[in-house]
Amino acid sequence: MTTSPTPRKTTAKKTAAPAKKTPVAAKKVAARKVAPAKAAAPVATPVAEKPKHKLVRDSFTIPKSEYQVLEALKLRAAALKRPTKKSELLRAGIAALNAMADKALLAALNSVPSLKTGRPKADDGAAKD
Repeated sequence: MTTSPTPRKTTAKKTAAPAKKTPVAAKKVAARKVAPAKAAAPVATPVAEKPKHKLVRDSFTIPKSEYQVLEALKLRAAALKRPTKKSELLRAGIAALNAMADKALLAALNSVPSLKTGRPKADDGAAKD
């Protein structure tokens, strides 16, 4: 038994040359082509995208007593069921200072003694081991 080849669909080719399009007409045609594609494929985007912030790494000197206050604040936050990192505490403090009025900011700055810049010298006991 012989099988006959399956008939193929033929399409008529356009023989007329397309008319030259002006830039405005080309934009309209492009807009028509793009619009249905956007409507046909909805894109799922997050509702609230967080902007990515560039991070800066820095180091500073802090008195031991104030460092202990940071540790106490970390424990206090943990007791409030909000574990916190030192950097988060510092950033929260900066936000609180930024929200202060000028007079309150000056009072807070005047209550903190200024420190000598640079790294602290090694303890004499640790250096003589």
